[in-house]
Amino acid sequence: MKPLQPTRRAVLGGALALASTAARAEAGDAIRPLVLICKPQATDPAQYQAAQLCMQEWRKLGLKVTLQVLPATQQSSVVWLNRTKWDMTTWEMVGRPERSDPDELVYSLFHSSLAQNGYDFVGYKSPEYDKLAEAQRAEEERDKRAVLVKQAQMLIKKDQPYVYLVYPRRSMAFNAEVWDPATVVEEAGIGIRNFWTFLQAKPLGAKKDMVLNSPQPISNLQPVHMDAIGSWVSDLIWDHLMRVDIHGNPVPWAAESVRWVDPVTVEAVIRDGMKFHDDTPVTLEDIQYSFQLPANKNKTPQFYPNVANIDQVTITGPHTVTFKLKTPQASFFTSTLSKIAIVPKHVWQPIVEKLANTSQLVEDYNEPKMIGSGPFKFVHWRDPEEVMLTRFEGHWQPPKLENWILRTVSNQEATLGMLRNDEINFLAIFTGDPQNVADLAKQEPKIKVVTTTDLGFQFIAMNERRAPFDDPAFRMALSEAINRKIMAAAAWNGYAEPAGSCVSTALPFWHAPDSLLMGGDIGKSKKILADAGYTLSGGQLHYPAGRKEEITAG
Repeated sequence: MKPLQPTRRAVLGGALALASTAARAEAGDAIRPLVLICKPQATDPAQYQAAQLCMQEWRKLGLKVTLQVLPATQQSSVVWLNRTKWDMTTWEMVGRPERSDPDELVYSLFHSSLAQNGYDFVGYKSPEYDKLAEAQRAEEERDKRAVLVKQAQMLIKKDQPYVYLVYPRRSMAFNAEVWDPATVVEEAGIGIRNFWTFLQAKPLGAKKDMVLNSPQPISNLQPVHMDAIGSWVSDLIWDHLMRVDIHGNPVPWAAESVRWVDPVTVEAVIRDGMKFHDDTPVTLEDIQYSFQLPANKNKTPQFYPNVANIDQVTITGPHTVTFKLKTPQASFFTSTLSKIAIVPKHVWQPIVEKLANTSQLVEDYNEPKMIGSGPFKFVHWRDPEEVMLTRFEGHWQPPKLENWILRTVSNQEATLGMLRNDEINFLAIFTGDPQNVADLAKQEPKIKVVTTTDLGFQFIAMNERRAPFDDPAFRMALSEAINRKIMAAAAWNGYAEPAGSCVSTALPFWHAPDSLLMGGDIGKSKKILADAGYTLSGGQLHYPAGRKEEITAG
């Protein structure tokens, strides 16, 4: 009898089975269940929805991903202080005036020198990127510098240390029966919640207190460390030599004038007659000390990059301080003189000396009296409910309002109810559906809404200190899986723009349009993983051959 010949289908089936068996034999360990940290849904509904959308797509790649919901302060503590203990987290870089120059984001977020305890909290390290970040910082010609800033963005696109999501369009609002609309000003990339509004806002009647909302408590309130919300407060208590105006340009403030003497020398003439809130004079020694205080990388890691390029701060006249830089720095007026707070030396020098031989960071120390020289002085911090400031009459430009009161309201729907019922009269931030703010303004003509594309951005941070996030191919696969257009529409209800870079579209001169990875192609993500040696077995993604799982889940 003639032996039966196998059919073509049987041959192919056998080959695929053998290939699958071989793949399983050569595969690395199964990737452990991954944990994504996120704030509660009531606190930040858009960010919570974004996390759900990301997990939904990543599970299609054979990953087990769970959500760990933490209050904002606990999330910050875990991510910032325990840098080897987490996988992924939702995160936001907020828009701040000094970020109208891209240096703070381009340099500080990704320069490898800041991975241990600075802004590079994901642990990204690239000698090629470090060179670009340093070169853009030193380039004096604006057009040439923009080329370097855009090259840096494109390198980040290739390496994908973040899964960029969106540039939010922030809706803020105020009660136009309480505040004169002509004195509430919009700052480019920031919105109406800004220093100039708080300084100039004019009460229309008997109500002279500005009452604002925050979706989360402040975790830190002091001059050499900022959290997202705390920076609103510290910016009012502590003055700066320069401030960024509503157009994004640095202008003299506590300094009467500032000028470049040569490419590495800056001369600042200090305003006469300034006082701290304890009625002591602001001296040139205070100015000098203010820029020396953050220079200890191990004690003040967050602000260290802003002063790292200063070689010397010297008192050179009865009203003059001179800065000598190590190398030229085009962003110095914005990223340093508009960033560093003027502090009283008689308050902070003893604190620094007390902490010198301890493990506590200076930037984590909350000085209870909060003495600055800004237009508002500290009254109380009833953590976690409320922070209150009052007008400092001794300032050379005191505000028009009397008290500035920030109240924590974690539930976003409750926040709108408080705005409607005059329990707050300034909506400083709203992390719920912005359409709800627009709808409220239609119902209540007294509510005026201003929507602004943020200088900041929303993203998923991946911890490169932990496998599999140390593999650029794995990070790229996760990023490719996320459709930013759908993300902006679904999680932010259209009040956002797809993001691909740390430099927002609100900064068109510096933003690299080609940095956007729109994503949404699961097939492409799977191919990236397969080409990098990852395999599927039993529906679960495995490391490339020979790679072991070294981290215990949970």
